[in-house]
Amino acid sequence: MKTTKSRLWQGMLLLAASIALVAVSLTGCSPEEAREPIVFGDLQWDSALVNNRIAAFIITHGYGYDDLEFIPGDTITIHQGLCRGDVHINMEVWVENQQEPFDAALAAGEIVDLGNNFGDNWQGWLVPRYMIEGDPDRGIEPMAPDLRSVFDMCDYWELFKDPEEPSKGRFVNSIPGWMCTELNSEKLVTYGLDGCYTDFITGSDAALAGSMAAAYERGEPWFGYYWAPTWVLGKYDMFPLEEPPYDQEVWETTRGCAYPSNNVNVALNSAFAARNPELVEFLTNYNTLTAQHNDVLAYMEEHNATPEEAALYYLREFEDWWTAWVPGDVANAVKAAL
Repeated sequence: MKTTKSRLWQGMLLLAASIALVAVSLTGCSPEEAREPIVFGDLQWDSALVNNRIAAFIITHGYGYDDLEFIPGDTITIHQGLCRGDVHINMEVWVENQQEPFDAALAAGEIVDLGNNFGDNWQGWLVPRYMIEGDPDRGIEPMAPDLRSVFDMCDYWELFKDPEEPSKGRFVNSIPGWMCTELNSEKLVTYGLDGCYTDFITGSDAALAGSMAAAYERGEPWFGYYWAPTWVLGKYDMFPLEEPPYDQEVWETTRGCAYPSNNVNVALNSAFAARNPELVEFLTNYNTLTAQHNDVLAYMEEHNATPEEAALYYLREFEDWWTAWVPGDVANAVKAAL
């Protein structure tokens, strides 16, 4: 389990808690009456939606906070809201995808980084494995048996022909507002693929996943960006294209290498954290695994489940895991609510 970032920060939290208790005693309000609304930043991909609702269920039923809100937004707007205090909790900060603004907010004391939610994640560029190896069960012959690397892609652009611009192939990028979308666009130029592929930016996560799923179900070519944990990579056998290994200097200049290993962290607005030390302790302990999320997201897709239903599935399936995040009385209250 994770620990808080520093003894100094722990001391600040204890001081803030003491001040809050004094304020409660002076006003005659009970701690429950004094509790503020809690605002989660609802990033628009499934694992973030589910993580928010797992944490929210525990906060509601284990800690007695009943005024919770989920504000939707993209990476940039949620980060800005977290800095201002309009958003209190972000359960999935893909740190390296927003490194500069994240570091600036930490340095300014606007946010607090509570460490990894899940660190065993992946992101990159893929094609269906049947394009390289074929799929005898589906009667699919290999289309590009020698394809291995991003540097091979210009040789195969016609397989991925863009119906809107048939003189080029189509690279399926992520959505506007995501930092990785800009990074992918830079990588296309660095790898020399902008001359043979269009940079097709999808309108939503659903459209991005749907384009991969539709191509895979039809046994057709697809070339684009995705990440794990996600239901779509749990369900479909995709081939990650080789890139030069991550190199910090190369990454910071041209992006001409694999994505760095990401820290997917929990972050809080600093003022909110100072007012709510018990939630800081809980959210510092909160950590999950990509395999768990793949399971939950596959359940979500198969059963057309909502993020709330998927959160309940997680809490029931992984009880031995999440009960270690919280004190026994909190765990018992959450289990009773389930």
